[in-house]
Amino acid sequence: MNITIRCRVRYDYEEHASFSPHLVRLFPRNTRYVRVERVEFETDASADIQYRHDMFDNEIARCFYPEKLPGLDFQLALDLSLVERNPFHFLLESHALRLPFEYQPREAAVLTPYLGSGPDLALPAELSPPPTPKPTVEAILSLNQWIFENLGYERRDEGEAWAPEVTLARGSGACRDFAVLLVAVLRKHGLAARLASGFLWEPPDTPKEDLRAESALHAWVETYVPGAGWLGLDPTNGVLCDHHRITAAVGLTPDDISPIKGNYYGHKKIESRMTATLEITPR
Repeated sequence: MNITIRCRVRYDYEEHASFSPHLVRLFPRNTRYVRVERVEFETDASADIQYRHDMFDNEIARCFYPEKLPGLDFQLALDLSLVERNPFHFLLESHALRLPFEYQPREAAVLTPYLGSGPDLALPAELSPPPTPKPTVEAILSLNQWIFENLGYERRDEGEAWAPEVTLARGSGACRDFAVLLVAVLRKHGLAARLASGFLWEPPDTPKEDLRAESALHAWVETYVPGAGWLGLDPTNGVLCDHHRITAAVGLTPDDISPIKGNYYGHKKIESRMTATLEITPR
C-alpha cells in the first residue's frame, strides 16, 4: 500500500525573535516494511539545515536560524510504500517465555539505559508485577490493554508529557502521557522499554469508533523481548504496533522523541501560537 504524508507545523510570535537550533524528528527510516520514496522538507529560507543521525540513530534535521523572524514554519511531504506486517509473527527465546525473566548478560549490558526503574511509583494492582510468573506476551498485552480500557483519551497538541503518577491520578491523558506511563510500568516489571514517535495511519474504511488519534502525529512504546526484538505497543489504542505505526524517532525520554524541539531567545516572554496540520492519504 502506498500513502502520502503532508505535515505542516507553524509557530507565530507576537514580535520578531531569535531562535536556538531546532531539531526536527519526522523522518521515517527505510525498513523491510516501510520504504521511503520521496522526502521534501522545508523551513525558513534563511535557515541552514544540517541532516544528522542522533545517538539513537534517528535521522534528524538540525535547523539554524541566523536572523530574527516573526515565526517558524516547518513543512514535510513524504511518499511511503508500506508492507503489511503481522506484529505477532515471532517466537520468544526460551529464557523469556515467562515474566519476570532475566536478560542474558550480553542483553543486559546493551539494554541497561532502558532498564532504569526511576522514582518509586504506586501502581494499581493490575499494573503491578504479579506475585507469580505469567506468560510474557499475555502479561505485556494485559498491561497495554489496561491503560487503553481504564484511562480516558484527550488530545493535547502542546505541552510536556505528564509524569506517570499525574496520568494515573487524572485518569486520562494524551498519547505521550500513556506512552510515558507504560514505559514506567514495563520497567517496573524488569523489561527494557523506550519511547517512540511518528505517524499513525489507518485506512479510510476503519470504523471510527475503533480509533484514537488516527492519522496523526503519535507516540507509543517499544519493549525489548528476546526473540521478538523491540516490540511495539500502543497503549492509546490497546494494540501491538503493525505497519500502521510509522516510526520516526525512538529514545529514553519524551525530549528524545519530540517531533520538533527548540527555543526562542528574548529578554521577556513572547506570546506565541502553534498551528499544525497533517494529512495522510492513499495514493
